[in-house]
Amino acid sequence: MRDTLAGPRQLIKQLHAVMAAPLEAQERLDRIVRIIADNMVAEVSSLYILREDGILELYATHGLNPSAVHRAGLRVGQGLVGRVAKTAQPLNITNPRSHPGFAYLPETGEDEYNTFLGVPVLRAGRMLGVLTVQNRAPKRYDNEEVEALQTTAMVIAEIAGTGDLEKIPQSTAALDISRQLHVAGVSLVEGVGLGRAVLHEPRVVVTRLLNDDVEHELNRLETALDKIRGNLVAHLSRDEVKGDGAPRDVLEAFLMIAQDRGWARKMADVVRSGLTAEAAVERVQSDNRARLLRSTDRLVRERLHDLDDLANRLLRELMGRSPTSLAQITGDAIIVARSMGAAELLDYERTRIRGLVMEEGTPASHVTLIARALGIPTIGQAAGVTSMVESGEAIIIDADGGDVHIRPSPDVENVFAEKVRFRARKQAQYRRLRHLPATTRDGQDVTLSMNAGMLADMPHLKESGAAGVGLFRTEVLFMVAPSLPRMQAQEQLYRQIYKGAEGRPVTFRSLDIGGDKILPYLRKVEEENPAMGWRAVRLGLDRPGLLRTQIRAFLLAAAGQELKLMFPMVTTVAEYNAARALVDRERRFLHTHGYTLPESTKLGVMLETPSLLFELEELLQVTDFVSVGTNDLFQFAMAADRSNVRVAGRFDTLSQSFVRMLKRVADACREANVPVTVCGDYASRPLEALCLLGLGYTHLSMPPAAIGPVKAAIRATDLGRLRARLWPRLEPGRGNDDLRHLLSRFADANDIPV
Repeated sequence: MRDTLAGPRQLIKQLHAVMAAPLEAQERLDRIVRIIADNMVAEVSSLYILREDGILELYATHGLNPSAVHRAGLRVGQGLVGRVAKTAQPLNITNPRSHPGFAYLPETGEDEYNTFLGVPVLRAGRMLGVLTVQNRAPKRYDNEEVEALQTTAMVIAEIAGTGDLEKIPQSTAALDISRQLHVAGVSLVEGVGLGRAVLHEPRVVVTRLLNDDVEHELNRLETALDKIRGNLVAHLSRDEVKGDGAPRDVLEAFLMIAQDRGWARKMADVVRSGLTAEAAVERVQSDNRARLLRSTDRLVRERLHDLDDLANRLLRELMGRSPTSLAQITGDAIIVARSMGAAELLDYERTRIRGLVMEEGTPASHVTLIARALGIPTIGQAAGVTSMVESGEAIIIDADGGDVHIRPSPDVENVFAEKVRFRARKQAQYRRLRHLPATTRDGQDVTLSMNAGMLADMPHLKESGAAGVGLFRTEVLFMVAPSLPRMQAQEQLYRQIYKGAEGRPVTFRSLDIGGDKILPYLRKVEEENPAMGWRAVRLGLDRPGLLRTQIRAFLLAAAGQELKLMFPMVTTVAEYNAARALVDRERRFLHTHGYTLPESTKLGVMLETPSLLFELEELLQVTDFVSVGTNDLFQFAMAADRSNVRVAGRFDTLSQSFVRMLKRVADACREANVPVTVCGDYASRPLEALCLLGLGYTHLSMPPAAIGPVKAAIRATDLGRLRARLWPRLEPGRGNDDLRHLLSRFADANDIPV
């Protein structure tokens, strides 16, 4: 550090002395900004704190008008200070008044300053405020000065983040910790669980920031990295992940990140700048969080949870802390977390976990994939839940509806305990049905298959009594892999799927990536409406090498067996013909080179776009089968984005217009003698399944857990009577009949469990 800066070590020591002194909060802040100004040789040093209403309030200043403290404020994104808060990046400029983002606050008197340096105050990636220094003389702060101010911001973040400062809003300060609370979230894995809360608190507060021996700290960092890499390798030998499937795929991808030399190099560089190993881990991860949270790419944001998990493991290793365990409570446990990495969930004793609730989390996140594979009811997007519950308190997770009940009353607890017992009894009844046919009372046989996406799903074939796999989503392998899976890896997985099916039919879907399923190792294309953009078969036809590699893997894996392959998001018959031509090309290549081909190859279409309904007759002349993807078909038919909460529930899936659309598909396929299946979520709900049955669909595919309830409804139904009630309501001129009400009354009148 040159003579313009006293050095970060002296600066931090002075700050710690101020923190330890018996001062009022405002006086402590005033001293802190004065020390920063003295050490940075700056005429102005100011601290802005982000309030709950999104305003960056001036909390302390040395050099600006003191009367502006707690009066001046900027919105996030407004002015230079707001820009730092929005980008979570330092801003180092001369002549700030000429900057297009400059916003003048007359009460501060800052217009006379010609140099500006602002850094974000971050704690675990969460924006707390902005720290600035300014000078009248034009100059540009050098990298060492920027680094020193960032280190100072880390200290301030710990003061602010622990609530030590008065007037900093604390959203939980007035919380009554004895009353029962209800928190709404999003269901990620269905189920109900009761137990005692176990707070998953992976973050370790770093108190020692500056190092005394760079080489010693570098050795500590490398030793800790080696230790967590070894622990991950040990995880891969556990019984739950010995076989192939999502848990193993995720852990292997996780290990790849831990072994990334770029990540380790960044932390080592921060250690060389003067910080301890643990402070370097926190600095790098805080920067990662701030950067990745700004990304609009869902899968990039999901990778943040893996980085958080690794950073937390590394901090615990460096500071000698044990990971959170279930030892603190007895009996059943519900894990409560802000976020969680997939490997962290596997740290817990599976037999005692009855549920998982997170403030973050999405259906496609790695931890959700693991929770689903392990059968753990899971809720995500439960805002503020970690601040509302203490470890050991009673908690109920109703992941069927996305509800969390904290400190429930005895009456509420009894209701959900009975619900758990009822579900157990119903599941026992459904298990007794698994060997019985799905046949209506008047003799119509229905084929019930299951949807899958991982090797870990295949044991559910026997457990549920499914006739086969009606939809195998192949993109899951690509989403959890750290790089594009090679053809051999794909072939191996598909062979294992056939082996797990034990002779039952399997229908594979070619890659449905793009849209909201962006692979982290492929270049993302920015689109205004990804759901209707470059995805699925469109991407595959434009990137034929990717699709041909997968097709060849399918053909090799299905040697001597039947290959059933369907293409998603087909919009025109021409697209299907182009995809079929790629299959024919690969078949000719393999035949020429002496490979064993499938005994038969059947190619189909995933009917998800309304446009295909107007080429239905032409399509049925060239395709071997049709599978109706009701999720996308419904959202496109109703022009209602299913991820938009304002419109997702606006239209009923049993609306007359959509049911008529489904009937047209069923009638056309029957007339053309082309097999048709429904594999969207529609088929998994008993009432909707009855509707499909009434329309003429006799092959449904659904999640394994839905097969029992749907089969029970089918076996209690007289198909002739159902059609006699339903079909007249679909005739033209009937108006907008309430088909849901009609079907519900029919089910009630005929004792059909829906």
